[in-house]
Amino acid sequence: MLQSKTSKKPKLARAKGGAKKPIKAKKTHSHPASSGTKQEAVLALLRRPVGATIGAIMKATGWQQHSVRGFLAGVVRNKLKLKLDSNTVDGVRTYHVAGEAPSKASGQQPKRRAA
Repeated sequence: MLQSKTSKKPKLARAKGGAKKPIKAKKTHSHPASSGTKQEAVLALLRRPVGATIGAIMKATGWQQHSVRGFLAGVVRNKLKLKLDSNTVDGVRTYHVAGEAPSKASGQQPKRRAA
């Protein structure tokens, strides 16, 4: 009976104490309280009594239309929990923040209990 030969490749030994990668300095992001971010700019537009259109937000931020819509749905509605209302006048839809959600410091109990 013939046995099949299995070829085993020799393992290469690794050198101990080889050259180490240089440690990179960590980047620190220090943003002042009012840093003039695009998020703040959009929220300022939405807080105006007349609100803002998608086009106005696109012009203020340089974002594309789908990015503005994603920001409104993902950040304004879901993350910040703001009530976003929209009105259509003469075929132009405007968005505005109707009211702000209560803050976490309002004495609400957390939904999860500690183990």
